[in-house]
Amino acid sequence: MELSNQLTKMLSPSLLDMGYEIVRISLLGGDVKTVQIMAERLDRAAMTLADCEKISRTASALLDVEDIFPNKYMLEISSPGVDRPLVREADYSRFAGSDAKIETLHDINGRKRFKGKILKYDEVTHTVHFAFEDQELQIAFSEISKAKLLLTDTFMQKQPKK
Repeated sequence: MELSNQLTKMLSPSLLDMGYEIVRISLLGGDVKTVQIMAERLDRAAMTLADCEKISRTASALLDVEDIFPNKYMLEISSPGVDRPLVREADYSRFAGSDAKIETLHDINGRKRFKGKILKYDEVTHTVHFAFEDQELQIAFSEISKAKLLLTDTFMQKQPKK
């Protein structure tokens, strides 16, 4: 199992109990790893510095107890931000109607990058229905290499207020 997935599995229960959900964990660097944890509140309210501090204290304690990194490591906590990555299948259902960029592992009709609107997510076929240049694509979740929301006026109007 990839280390970022192991960390997600290890940290998720504690963060869920605290009212947070992990969006993504990334590992960067060589000898001194940087562990980037992107999280959001379960109540979908805006993340604050205090939220990041709480997550940092808990994650740091758990990482130290499990002794995952033999050397020093850096820990960074952040919110998903306005150009939120779409990582889980549930993200596509939650953000149906939103504009997004999607990159695929393999060519679809001669291209790998698409900019358009998420129409819906089909949980049976595990496909994203995506409006792109006056056509609808069905992209298998397993074919998506990278995706993120696009900052638009409509998206900003849907965001929770601080």
